[in-house]
Amino acid sequence: MRIELMGAQDGPKLEIVPTLGHSTVVSAVAFSPDGGRVLSGSHDNTVKLWDAATGALIRTFAGHSREVYSVAFSPDGARVLSGSHDSTVKLWDAATVALIRTFEGRAGFVYSVAFSPGSGRVLSGSTDSTIKLWDAATGVLIRIFDGHSNRVTAVAFSPDGARILSGSADIFGMDKTVKLWNAVTGR
Repeated sequence: MRIELMGAQDGPKLEIVPTLGHSTVVSAVAFSPDGGRVLSGSHDNTVKLWDAATGALIRTFAGHSREVYSVAFSPDGARVLSGSHDSTVKLWDAATVALIRTFEGRAGFVYSVAFSPGSGRVLSGSTDSTIKLWDAATGVLIRIFDGHSNRVTAVAFSPDGARILSGSADIFGMDKTVKLWNAVTGR
């Protein structure tokens, strides 16, 4: 629905476009690799996929039992990753909304997620102060990176996938570090 209010002749026009989105806090956003779509994750436990040009809602991913804190597109845009307060990471098919797999085994809330450049691996950072590296195809845990003393709020792969970057929160004056890891050896 679009409402247009006309001002004085040849004057400014006010356009009111109601947005029907999430029902509460939006805590995560991401662009698709081609820039044509946008993801949003919310405290309403959902992830929404939007058309970036029109703002139209394309689909909703529902399946988390708690707030969604992090979202990411795979490099090819075909899959979506979400991390939640329910301590899970979910991998979704972007075209069908089908849940491909749930990565479980986190001891804390998942604050950050990322795909490797080739989409074969998935990272998650959590309130348990660790980073977990998963095989995207099988769901098998490959490695745990342990070295932060507080929640991991940001994770990323280097463009070649050989290194991992992580950032930790400043809760009660603890940690506040950025760490660079070898993705293969865990050092």
